Amino acid sequence: MTTTTLDAEAWRAHRSAVFGVAYRLLGTVSDAEDVVQDTWLRAAGADLTEVRDLRAWLITVAARRSYDVLTSARARRESYVGPWLPEPLLTGPDAAEPVIVDDSISTTMLLALENLTPEERLTTVLNGVFDVPYTEIGEMIGKSAAATRQLASRARKRMAEVTEVHDEHSTAERERILRAFKAAYEEGDLARLIGLLHPDAVYTTDGGGKVNAARKTIVGADKVARVLLGIAAKLGDAYRDVEFNGRPNLLGYRGEDLTSADAFTITEGRITRIDRVLNPDKLSHLP
Repeated sequence: MTTTTLDAEAWRAHRSAVFGVAYRLLGTVSDAEDVVQDTWLRAAGADLTEVRDLRAWLITVAARRSYDVLTSARARRESYVGPWLPEPLLTGPDAAEPVIVDDSISTTMLLALENLTPEERLTTVLNGVFDVPYTEIGEMIGKSAAATRQLASRARKRMAEVTEVHDEHSTAERERILRAFKAAYEEGDLARLIGLLHPDAVYTTDGGGKVNAARKTIVGADKVARVLLGIAAKLGDAYRDVEFNGRPNLLGYRGEDLTSADAFTITEGRITRIDRVLNPDKLSHLP
C-alpha cells in the first residue's frame, strides 16, 4: 500500500499557520519555533494518506504540543522577575518568514490572552483565529463541544474586561504619532512628550532579571514621560522604526546595539500603553 508523506512544498505552504497557532498560544518566538520543529518532525514521519485537510491536521498537532508547553510555561512565569511581556515578533517587510497577521497577534491582545487559563487560551485561539470546530478542541481538552463553547464564551467576556479599545488609527496616523514621540524622546522635550501620552498612560518594562528594569508598572503621563527622558538622558538610546506584532512600533538602540523593543497602544490619538521589552533573551532574534 502506498503511503503519503509530507513534502517540502506543502510544509512551506502551511508553516506560517503552524507558527501562528504556537506563537499566539505561547507568546514567545523561541518556544513557538520549538513547536514548529516538533510539528515538522511529527509530520515528516507520519503516514498522511488518510489526512484530508493537511493544514487543519498540522494546526491540531501544533496546538496539542503548544498546550503541553503552555502549562509548564505558566509555571515559569510565576517565578519570572518583574513583569512578563510577549516576545516581539517581526511582521511586514522585516519578517524573515511569512506571518499570519491580525488583531490577535498584537501585544495588547497577547497580554489579554495571558489572563486566561490554558484551556481558555487554546479555545480562544483555535476557534477565534483558526476556525477549529469546538468538537475538535473539546477532544484536546477532554470536554464536550457544548462545554468547550461555554468555555470560549467565558474567555471572550474575560478578554473584553482587560482588552483596551482597539487601535483603529490608520497606519499613516500611527506612524505620525510615533514620529512625534520619537522626536520628543530624543530631543528631551518633556512638555511635548506629556502631550502625546494619555493622562492615564501605562509604562511596563520586561527585563527578566537580566538588565535593569522597573519591576512595577508606572502610571500617568507625567511620571511616564519623566522616567523615559531620564533613561534617554542617562543612556543615550535612539529609536528606529520597525513593524512588529502587526503594528508600526519602535526598536531602541545604543549605538548599533539593540537594547529594547517598544510596543505602543494608541487610542483616540494618544498613547495609552508602552510595553518595553529589555530582556536580551527576548531580543536576540531581532535585527
